[in-house]
Amino acid sequence: MIIENERTKAASGKTYEVRNPATGEVVDEVPAGGAPDVDKAARAAAKAFGSWSKLAPAKRAEILHKAARHMLGKVEEIAPILTREQGKTLLESRLEAQRFGENIAWFADLADKIHGEHVSLPDTTTYGLVVRRPIGVTGAIVPWNFPLTLAANKVAPSIAAGNTVVLKPASTTPLATLACIEALIEGGLPEGVVNVVLGAATGEAIVDHPLIRKIALTGSTPTGKKVMARAAEGLKKITLELGGSDPCIVLDDADLEAAARAISVGRFFNCGQACLAVKRLYVQEGAYDALMEKLIARASKLKPGNGLDKDSRMGPMHTETQRAEVEAQVKDAVDRGAKILFGGSRPKGGDYDKGWFIEPTILENVPDGARMWTEEVFGPALPVRKIKDLDEGLRLANDSPFGLGSSIWTASMPAARRAVDELEAGYTWVNALQIAHDELPFGGTKQSGFGKEHGVEAFYQYTEQKSIVYGGV
Repeated sequence: MIIENERTKAASGKTYEVRNPATGEVVDEVPAGGAPDVDKAARAAAKAFGSWSKLAPAKRAEILHKAARHMLGKVEEIAPILTREQGKTLLESRLEAQRFGENIAWFADLADKIHGEHVSLPDTTTYGLVVRRPIGVTGAIVPWNFPLTLAANKVAPSIAAGNTVVLKPASTTPLATLACIEALIEGGLPEGVVNVVLGAATGEAIVDHPLIRKIALTGSTPTGKKVMARAAEGLKKITLELGGSDPCIVLDDADLEAAARAISVGRFFNCGQACLAVKRLYVQEGAYDALMEKLIARASKLKPGNGLDKDSRMGPMHTETQRAEVEAQVKDAVDRGAKILFGGSRPKGGDYDKGWFIEPTILENVPDGARMWTEEVFGPALPVRKIKDLDEGLRLANDSPFGLGSSIWTASMPAARRAVDELEAGYTWVNALQIAHDELPFGGTKQSGFGKEHGVEAFYQYTEQKSIVYGGV
């Protein structure tokens, strides 16, 4: 673990193994921390907050930019570590490691550019100000699917605003995160600003610790509800980015080549293991056959394999349990009458038998009530349905407890406008690849959580407003 910029073992002395999902081989052995380690990290963060929060914002920005530059110089070292522990391809790992450093730098730019307000008051011998102050120690709990991206989403705005952090990576993907934070430290990040604790038991301890005043979690909706309930006991601020089942609507007048490319990336990138991803596809009848042909052609090029192999186009599922869950959802659809257009099984033989590999899968005629419509599909399987018109597409798209992302492909401005207005989601892409941008606030609605990551809005959510009255003037 990393506490006060030093590598440290767990107080208990316990460790556990991190394994490669492509081969089953042990990648490394790491500390299995617990509540005493979280307490040590929280106290280190509280100590660091006293000096970090008092730095001039421009100085904080300077330090963070220098640290980010150093970290970005280590992308080629960090990417293979991420591939070995998570499974994704080297290309995907490079992109993610790059995004970590870029996110630190993006929020560093905001550190000295957030302004308060001057407020006139009824008594002319007084005036009011509204200023923003950092919250204190914040906790970040991160899943295994995008361990670096989702850590940066929480760490970057927090430390740019003057807070300090106790960060918990997923137990199965701690290594690249440790490497990124260590690179920031080598680049000049001060002692105790970001502390990393490992092990399954540290999550609850972060939520419960009295020195930690805000919790940011990316995880499943059931986990989010548990964290919210526990955080309520300490009246902690929370940001929850939870599950999603993002609908995509394709109308007859869409650019089908561009739509097929975006849908393929949006569903199969990172072996389909993303909260923000195309997970339900609704295609108008006139475009259906042509789009399916293009999607199948793209899926057929996604060769599963070890992420370290340059010929691999899709890594394995991260765990055996996650693969079994996706297979069960596909089987449920087929048992109800769905037809598999492509994929639907495991690649077999040789190295495939060592890891949690699965084929990209496309299904049609998936009936109402099937698990693929009602649940989040966290893997490379896509249910498709024909629709008659936009009205039907919007109705089906909104018939979900989730509301994270959504997209529409059409040449009609009125249709796009309706989708923007009516889709129940925190993000809508119109004729665009499903990428979350630093410049735009990202977060869900309904069962997909609340609060924002990315954008100025994320920075604000790591601050508290303070009102001030000056008298005798």
